[in-house]
Amino acid sequence: MRAVFSITPWESKRLIGRAVARLPEVQYALENSQMVIAHGSTNVYVAEEVLGYCPERDRYVSGQVINGTLCQTEPAEKPAIMRLVKGQPVPPVPTMEETMAGWDETCLFIKGANAVDSEFNAAIFNAHEAAGTIGFAYGKICGMGIPLIVPVGLEKLIPSVKAACTELGHARVDYFHGTKIGMLPLVNAKVITEIQAFDILFGLPAVHVGGGGVSGSEGSVVLAVNGDDGAVEKAIEEIASIKGEPPLALKKRRCATCFAPPPAFTSGMTVADPNADEDKQLIAETQKQCIYSGTQEEDLPDWFQKREPVA
Repeated sequence: MRAVFSITPWESKRLIGRAVARLPEVQYALENSQMVIAHGSTNVYVAEEVLGYCPERDRYVSGQVINGTLCQTEPAEKPAIMRLVKGQPVPPVPTMEETMAGWDETCLFIKGANAVDSEFNAAIFNAHEAAGTIGFAYGKICGMGIPLIVPVGLEKLIPSVKAACTELGHARVDYFHGTKIGMLPLVNAKVITEIQAFDILFGLPAVHVGGGGVSGSEGSVVLAVNGDDGAVEKAIEEIASIKGEPPLALKKRRCATCFAPPPAFTSGMTVADPNADEDKQLIAETQKQCIYSGTQEEDLPDWFQKREPVA
């Protein structure tokens, strides 16, 4: 039996979240070990499928593309990163070293991505100069051989992660439409797109045959599958159950106060530390992070979706 599906980005996030939750290593870590589910829109759905909920789901995001602009969420509103020990959330600790202390190959780090290529290499935009949460975790992940799972939709498909990473960097680019970004490749990750999700959930090989859309279907992917009637019918039923998945109600950072680089889960003192050198602190609080830094809501372009209604 052959079937073709058109899936919106939000439906994809739900599908991918269900596939990640079904992975044996996720189930094992949930019962016996430790896991981090980092911030990200797809990870909201991963958390909901793994745990049954995501704390403050409309705020459990860090960087975002909104208003057609590279942007971020408001740091003060973002919930703490989800750290699970045998399936139970535990309070955050100050550094990534402490978070991942004692980790071994049974532990998991789950982090979304901004790009994936046809070889299923993934990469993450970095608004923080040191690559933020993943930057401080990646050394331990690589050094210890800790599994890294990257859920990412095919709406983010690009020709080459390697080529893309050589084009970006805070100090390398002269103009960014929005916040400055670098890019960190995650070539050793276990990437879960819609293609892997169809295999994990239904045992079906999926072929990416098209994409795009209008009137709320922008970013959709079209996938074809061919296999046993029972498996395909199961896929049809499952996809039907996620159709109409609503978008998250995300809000951008306040442009008027967006100066310092976004907070990162750091090791050691940063310029954002209140005990840091006062001169460095002043630079952090006045250095523009984005072309719209310091702009009041009423002075933003007309096409911007304002954070709060402007009187």
